[in-house]
Amino acid sequence: MNYYEEIKNEFINNEINKKVKNYLINRKDLETRYNVGKLLTEAGKKYGEGIINEYSKKLTLELGKGYNVTNLKRYRQFYLLIQKGARIGHQLSWSHYRELLSLDNIDKINYYIELCDSQIITRDELKKRIKSQEYERLSESTKTKLISNEQPLLLDLVKNPILIKNTNKYTEISEKVLQQIILDDIKNFMQELGTGFCFISNEYPIKIGNNYNYIDLLLFNIEFNCYVVVELKVTKLKKEHIGQIEVYMNYIDRNLKRENQDKTIGIIVCKKDNEYIIEYCSDKRIIARNYELV
Repeated sequence: MNYYEEIKNEFINNEINKKVKNYLINRKDLETRYNVGKLLTEAGKKYGEGIINEYSKKLTLELGKGYNVTNLKRYRQFYLLIQKGARIGHQLSWSHYRELLSLDNIDKINYYIELCDSQIITRDELKKRIKSQEYERLSESTKTKLISNEQPLLLDLVKNPILIKNTNKYTEISEKVLQQIILDDIKNFMQELGTGFCFISNEYPIKIGNNYNYIDLLLFNIEFNCYVVVELKVTKLKKEHIGQIEVYMNYIDRNLKRENQDKTIGIIVCKKDNEYIIEYCSDKRIIARNYELV
């Protein structure tokens, strides 16, 4: 086999396809890089590592820019990544995969590929979420579910810690201030909780007996079809926090929840959680997560 001619033809055909506007262009572009990576891998085994330098010079001379050694090595790495079990995502471009090439864990890579497919995120957004160590902030049990293709629950996808953007650089943090910081970028906060969240209200009033109480944040999740009560604490988790949010959740279930909706979920966002308190909490709809201002 003439590996060089095969590789050159792959690139030429890909450039021709790019000029024809259709939805398969991106898929073909990835297939080209995969095929080139495969050919480079096979050629390397037969002729040695130096063959990439030789092909790079010839391709640049005949086809122009874009065929440097770094790019050719990336195509080979892309091919090997797919061989190890990484998926070809429907919504990912080559620029997405370039960000993923630096990761060393196939399960982590597939998590971000699924993220790009389900949420249709840009390359820059993907880069930001990798940098925030989103995958690493999932629990081990959640990672196990994802690896085994088991459907995770809503609470499985809540990160720990939850990263909250302190855009206005508040230094003295009370519960009111923490709530305001979250409201300043509510989209980012809901993203930290997972997918499908909608904001309903902050300081949502509920009347219990003759007294009014106020839920810090009331959300709804359209994917799991349930209300979500979020309580904010700037201290370590205490057992009374569990009792408080449980009362709020029960109130929402009795007064807002419709028959076709699932029971309300509770998330306590605190300075430091307490695994022992959560361990002995009988209501598994409640979780606690640390927050970290960034």
